[in-house]
Amino acid sequence: MIPLKSVAAGFLTLLFLQSAIAQFDHLKADLEEFLKTKRADVGVAIINFDNGELLIVGGDKHYPMQSVYQFHLALAVLHKVDEGGFSLDQKIRIAKQDLLPDTWSPLREKYPDGNVELPLSDILAYTVSQSDNNGCDILFTLAGGTEKVEEFIHGLGVHDVSIKTTEEEMHKAWEVQFTNWTTPGAAVQLLELFYRRELLSSSSFELLWKIMVETSTGPKRIKGNLPAGTIVARKTGTSGRDESGVAAAVNDIGIVTLPDGRHFALAVFVSNSKENNETNEGIIAGIAKMSWDYLVARSH
Repeated sequence: MIPLKSVAAGFLTLLFLQSAIAQFDHLKADLEEFLKTKRADVGVAIINFDNGELLIVGGDKHYPMQSVYQFHLALAVLHKVDEGGFSLDQKIRIAKQDLLPDTWSPLREKYPDGNVELPLSDILAYTVSQSDNNGCDILFTLAGGTEKVEEFIHGLGVHDVSIKTTEEEMHKAWEVQFTNWTTPGAAVQLLELFYRRELLSSSSFELLWKIMVETSTGPKRIKGNLPAGTIVARKTGTSGRDESGVAAAVNDIGIVTLPDGRHFALAVFVSNSKENNETNEGIIAGIAKMSWDYLVARSH
């Protein structure tokens, strides 16, 4: 005979799970209602690290990553550091021809003539924190090319990701950017592996966490409507617009720290958007705030 206490405990657990599912469905409904009037394709994935709860909205498409894939690249490079292939303090020589014009590059702005040697850790920081496109391609060269980075990510069990072309190649033709894609679910899957320290050594994790928290691009995206001082380790990606004014990608993925110290991962990809830049960023900020409110309420 099953003890009554066990029956009661099982019943309460079932009620809790039913309540959690109902609440999560409520968030999904709210997100879908929020997105209904937006003239864009929006993919969302949210995972609560506290219990593994996962929510995906519009997440079955392949969304162009743009510079979001610099997170994937940083993981691959730091994995090589952990294996002893590189060291964070090793100097990387940057020639003037490495600093391409007509692309976003704070690195080029600081060293317009090149001919400088910088530690690998600095190039990682430029690339991730400031989304430096020249720094990105220098790292791709170091990592052995885009195919090696894709192979590394797929080897982690994260398969719904394609990494085919460099930043330089993406700048040559509009359609090229669509060869670098992810699903939102794959993005939060990779964020969770990173968060659970399953990919990198402690020192490499701490470095990447720090430079993601220091990200300066897209401040009005995930962090836009969250309380001041909220810690978010994140990576943005942004495209230009085509001849008809459509934006291919306004993205942000990250790990958000809640007031009680819990964390959740959020990936929002805004694609094929006819909205203005403010609205595109507001979509991401709105989704982040709704997710925050839901998970904060769940802690009480």
